[in-house]
This record gives sequence, structure tokens and C-alpha cells, in this order.
Amino acid sequence: MASRRGAPPLPLRLRRLLRSPISRCACFIVALTVLLVVLSLRQIARVDLPRSDLPHQVPNEQLWVSNGYGYHACVTPTHRYIGPIESDRYMTVRSNGGLNQMRTGICDMIAVARLVNATLVIPQLDKRSFWQDTSTFKDIFNEPGFIKALEGDVHIVSDLPESLQSAPRARKHFTSWSGASYYEDVKELWKDHKVVHVPKSDSRLANNGLPIDIQRLRCRCLYQALRFSDPIEDLGKKLVERLKSRGKFIALHLRYEKDMLAFTGCTYGLSESEADELRIMREKTSHWKLKDINSTEQRSGGNCPLTPHEVGMFLRAMGYTKSTWIYIAAGEIYGGDKYISKLRSYFPNLVSKEVLATKEELEKFKNHASQVAALDYIISVESDVFIPSHSGNMARAVEGHRRFLGHRKTLTPDRRGLVELFGLLEKGELTEGPKLSSLVTKMHKYRQGAPRKRYASLPGSKGRTRLRTEESFYENPFPECICLTGKH
Repeated sequence: MASRRGAPPLPLRLRRLLRSPISRCACFIVALTVLLVVLSLRQIARVDLPRSDLPHQVPNEQLWVSNGYGYHACVTPTHRYIGPIESDRYMTVRSNGGLNQMRTGICDMIAVARLVNATLVIPQLDKRSFWQDTSTFKDIFNEPGFIKALEGDVHIVSDLPESLQSAPRARKHFTSWSGASYYEDVKELWKDHKVVHVPKSDSRLANNGLPIDIQRLRCRCLYQALRFSDPIEDLGKKLVERLKSRGKFIALHLRYEKDMLAFTGCTYGLSESEADELRIMREKTSHWKLKDINSTEQRSGGNCPLTPHEVGMFLRAMGYTKSTWIYIAAGEIYGGDKYISKLRSYFPNLVSKEVLATKEELEKFKNHASQVAALDYIISVESDVFIPSHSGNMARAVEGHRRFLGHRKTLTPDRRGLVELFGLLEKGELTEGPKLSSLVTKMHKYRQGAPRKRYASLPGSKGRTRLRTEESFYENPFPECICLTGKH
């Protein structure tokens, strides 16, 4: 007889077998075994994924795209601005520091020359600092283009007139962070001398409180007039094209060089002998005032550059995948592959100028640190995302330039906050994965280069210290040089 569901009846022996307690137990064991096998296979599939690919997936647009909210560069002079007035005053300058300290210093001097109505002689570049670079102005910058671009603002000459070559000069250290009224008084120097020499160019102007036309002149100088020389520009563009042919890329300013670690006193993760080597270097460098530094306090205060390993953890937590291309914009990394390999374990596609360029292409820049740094600068400005592992002159200059060009994405790590999270990882209270990713992405929601006004001085700071703690004008030229569409 057919069953009610239309299926043929089970054989009598089989029905009796299934009714027995032993048989039911055996069936349960088989079913449980099958279930456990299925679950195990699913777990194996999950474990086989690279740990760094486990964090939540972040949309590509969120990883690579920034929003300028309609803001754009605006450096056109106001209707009150007039061209330079003929004058017999001359100003000579020695620009001190590395590449970007010299660049911003030169543009400060352009603004000062405008304020005091003096002719600026092309600055002499620093050849005595840590970099020991013998490059002249025209080796690094396009000198004719610089003079031409600013002819409507300041008179600039390549050298003093013959009649003034041996004339006595007044030597004056301009006070740091000074406003327009200070330079009104400085004009008195030219009453007794036709030439005034300025031994230092960095930070001679205030960040705030200057006339808008002076602020916009600083921007025209830095972002439009002070171009690199043709050989640097040409190779820089080639390297950018080679990187972009591989897809989107991050420019990582990895401040893990020997001098940076010695200067900051940051020895976390280093061996005892390496820490001693850095301490000795700091003690022997006379112009580094601070000798005895507590490395632990430096790190917990967020004053140390992130280690290559920490950069790797940070970027993966932000959602960048293992296939991401990363350009290392830096000098020689301390410890070499011993430490850089930890970053490479997260991101195998690490490249540098030595990888992208041929030996022949780099030969002309050999032993010229500022020219090599200029290549890093060009690539960093043109990258899809720029990330500095520590603040500094280059990090600030690149961020400001990227803001000026449309608020290109600049991801600034919260070093103090990250150190706290990495401490939890070390203690085993947190693991790499979705939880870490969630904490890191929330921490950096508002640290990605979106439009904002410059930060004021730190609370409680007074006197000239207050001026020193203001955010650099060149780090963020908003609002003077960045406007909303249709508003100037």
C-alpha cells in the first residue's frame, strides 16, 4: 500500500532498525559528525585568510577620495594691491635648514622684501647643516622662472650690482613670528646702509594677523613661483607616471631615519646597542640642545615617529589592502630591512625612488640631499594619499600644498592615540581585526585633510611662545589663500 505522501513504504526490517535506541543514537552521532566537519571546513577557510585581511571592508571611495566642499585656491591680489616701487634698498639672505625649511623661508623673505620695499638678491642656500648639500639656488629651483613669476610683486636680482659688491652691509637677525608693524621699524636699517644681510630666513613672519595681500603673496611664491629646476621636475613627473601606471598609491613620509630618532630620543623597539648609538649621536650634535630624553615619555606623549611595524598596523586597520602600492618618501631607514620588513609583511608593494628610477637617472642627484628630497616632495604632492609618520617641515609643507590644490587626501596619524591602542595589543587586551579597525577609523575621521581654518595657539601659552605654537601658515593657508567657489 502506498503511503499518504505517495512515497513507497520503507522495508519492515529498516523500520524496526530505526526504532531501536542504539540505531537512533548512531544516527545522531553521524549527523553531529557531519555538522562538525562542515563547521571545521568553514573555520579553516576563515583562518586561511591573511590576518590583515580580516578587518571590515572599507569602500574604495572612502579610502582614496577627499572632499574639498567647493573650496579652491585664491591668490589674486586685492584691488588695493600695487606693483613694487623703485628703491635703492637691497637685501641679501642666507636660507637655513633642509629643503622645505629653506623653501618656506625664501617665501617669507619675499614677503619681507615687499613689506620693506627692498630688492631681494637670490638667496644663498644652506651648505653647513646636517645635509651638507653644496647645491646652489639654480641647482634646485628654476631661477629665471622665479624672478619672472614675482616681477609684479618684488624686485629680484641674481646678484648685487657691481657698485655694491664691496659696500658695507648691516647684518640683522629678524625676530621670529613678526608682524607687519615690526618690519615698518626695520626699514630704518637702510638709512645708513644700502644692503642689509639676513643670516636666517626661517619663520621670520607671523602665521596670522598679516595683510591678506602679504599672505597671498606667500602662497603665490611657494605654490606657483618657486618651482624646482627642470632636471628635478622632469624626473619627478616620470616617477609619478610610473607609480600611477600601477594604480592608486600612498606616499608615506616615513621619518624613521637615524638623525630623526636621535633628535627625538625615540628608541622604542630598538636594541640596546642601537639606542646607545642614537644617544651618542645626540650628545655629539652641538646644536641639538636637549640631550637627556626619556624615550618612554616621548612615545606616550605622541612625540615619536611611528615605527614601520606600527605604520603597517595603522594602514591595515584603516582598511588599505595588502595589494596597495606605497611609495617611501624618506632617506635611509634606520636598521634597514630589519625594520622595513615588518611594514613589507603588511604591504609587499613597497617602492622607493631607487626602485622606480634607473641608476643613470639618479646619478646626477647623487650626494645632493636637497635635490633628492625635492623628488620625494613632488611625488608626495601628486600621490593619491599622503601620510606622514611624524610632523616636520616636509610633512607640513606637503599638507599645505595638497590643501591648496583642492584638499587632496592627507591622512595624519594620531600618534598619541595609536600608541595607546598598540599598548593594548602588546598586553593581549586587543587583537588586530574588526575591533581595532573600528577604533582606528573613528579616531581618524577628522584627520584626513578636509577644509578647516588654521589652529590657533595652544591654550595657556603666552608671549612669543604663543606665536610659536600656532599652526604654520604653510601647513594650512586657509582662509587667506583658499576660498569657497564664487567668494574671494
